[in-house]
Amino acid sequence: MDSQEFAGGVEKVSVVRITEGMRSNVEDLVAAESPLTIVLDNRELVTVLCSPVNLKYLAIGFLFSEGLLKSKDEIRKVVADDRKGVVWVETKGEREVDIEVLHKRFITSGCGRGASFYSFADVQSGTKVESKVEISSSQVFELVNGFQHRSEVHKATHGVHSAALCDAHNMLIFSEDIGRHNALDKIFGECVLRDIPTDDRMIIVSGRISSEMLLKVAGRNIPVVMSIAAPTSAGVKLANNLDITLVGLVRGKRMNVYSGARRVVD
Repeated sequence: MDSQEFAGGVEKVSVVRITEGMRSNVEDLVAAESPLTIVLDNRELVTVLCSPVNLKYLAIGFLFSEGLLKSKDEIRKVVADDRKGVVWVETKGEREVDIEVLHKRFITSGCGRGASFYSFADVQSGTKVESKVEISSSQVFELVNGFQHRSEVHKATHGVHSAALCDAHNMLIFSEDIGRHNALDKIFGECVLRDIPTDDRMIIVSGRISSEMLLKVAGRNIPVVMSIAAPTSAGVKLANNLDITLVGLVRGKRMNVYSGARRVVD
């Protein structure tokens, strides 16, 4: 198995493999992990642990998800140094960043709460998503089935999460990362930098759907979220508050629709 095929997403390690009491020394592939520091207008903002792939997308997606950027027009320059693990984002004009916000930063892979500046007030006061999009149950099963077989890094390592932007018929963008939040931010960063619309689109994720994941989705006006995993209780409440269709535990020909069931049609 050649790690070069995965473009930096994996690394080779030596392991002792034990099979039915027999030991052997072999090489195996594990998901690559490294820190990414995001610098906004010459101020170090946050460091996240991530898969060292598509760092520019991750940085921009993170800044938009956190509300620190509102429009692509605000961006003057984005420079990524993949070797150092730093992305510098320069904006147009003066920008104020609350020092108290900076003290709340997290260093994490994003599999727990993730690197986030959200407050409880954010969770309570999200803007509702307005969309007349519908998807059939058969389309949900087909999309999620294709999604589950897409990630070559997951097949090789079982160590990454995935996310995809899609419409009712096709996956449009696919991303993966050791952190489920990071995988989603990479999707949104690519959409911003490549001018790909997210209105009336759908998101598929591999991990559990929690409240801050839904806030990221609502910020891009996406009405449907699907996952092979389950949501949290706060995720279900927030999905109802934001009028997001939340579909979880999509396995084979079975799924649970936790909110917004009117958008899932026969």
